[in-house]
Amino acid sequence: MDLYEHQARELFEEHGILVPRAGVTDSPKEAREIARGLGGRVVVKAQVKTGGRGKAGGVKLASDPAAAELTARQILGMDIKGHTVGKVMLAQPVDIEAEFYVSYVLDRAAGRFLAIASAEGGMEIEEIAASRPEAVARIHIDPAEGVTSAKAAGIAEAAGLPPQTVDVLVRLWEVLVREDAVLVEVNPLVRTRQGQILALDGKVTLDDNARFRQARWGAEGAAHDDPLEAAAAAKGLNYVKLDGEVGIIGNGAGLVMSTLDVVAGCGARPANFLDIGGGASAQIMADGLSVILSDPAVKSVFVNVFGGITACDAVADGIVQALDTVQLTKPLVVRLDGNNAARGRSILDGRAHPLVQQATTMDGAARRAAQLATTA
Repeated sequence: MDLYEHQARELFEEHGILVPRAGVTDSPKEAREIARGLGGRVVVKAQVKTGGRGKAGGVKLASDPAAAELTARQILGMDIKGHTVGKVMLAQPVDIEAEFYVSYVLDRAAGRFLAIASAEGGMEIEEIAASRPEAVARIHIDPAEGVTSAKAAGIAEAAGLPPQTVDVLVRLWEVLVREDAVLVEVNPLVRTRQGQILALDGKVTLDDNARFRQARWGAEGAAHDDPLEAAAAAKGLNYVKLDGEVGIIGNGAGLVMSTLDVVAGCGARPANFLDIGGGASAQIMADGLSVILSDPAVKSVFVNVFGGITACDAVADGIVQALDTVQLTKPLVVRLDGNNAARGRSILDGRAHPLVQQATTMDGAARRAAQLATTA
């Protein structure tokens, strides 16, 4: 469960991390009053659970309360990557001397948390890591040990952060542990010309398994979450929207994650994560295809199934029946392997849908799906 920026900064404040003074509203008129209370000049920031707000025009500087009202009116209701802006946060500008990047994220493969830090904040960490990997420090953290002052000092030194950030690194770890988070990110963490260390922007993702302990965050803004994710959740699907053109359906989280990597390796971008688990009924397939095909960015769909308890012929039956209820508008590439794979392929051949293609290997299917998506 991702939090809005203003919710993340609320958590930071609760754990003693300094943030700029700010207010949140869904009313342009109230935005004027908040700006007046903050001294007039403010940064107006769209509150959506996605990145790229600045490039989309969702972050603007307003010089006075009247400008803040006008800017809030412009930003409220905007669509940013499928997210409708329902609230804006108005924050006091700060006099920045230096910007840094810090985060803690769960590294599932290593079974540990990973600290990622850089003395170059304010831009996409992926861009820094790709162009100058030496500028980004990555340090694994033993969950049993946590981030002590000594560990935080080591992270700061490795990343080239000033000593004043050590306390913030310790407190951010407290946020992660005490609030059931799997990601805590500050970009940028800044040092002002007055020597203060402030969190200017924050991203926090809470563990879905801890929703019962984090209920206070769940209600706000549900109507402004990604509409495809909301539709999938209503159907009970394990779906995450991504920024790509190849729709992905697989059975098992590990297989789906591998599929995302293989598709990316073929020069295309996955459009989603969709794990149907052990179920491949006609209804589940129909629901999954319906959600994926509702994404206008999708150019092809890749169904990757390894038959185990749920045999491949049952999956093929589910696909065939789903095609009778869902209008297939994009090419569908299917790879079936494992239990009853040959029979499953025969069932799809018998259906002979003009938009359905088959491949016998994951790599081959991924290449075909990527080719169809990038040449569409």
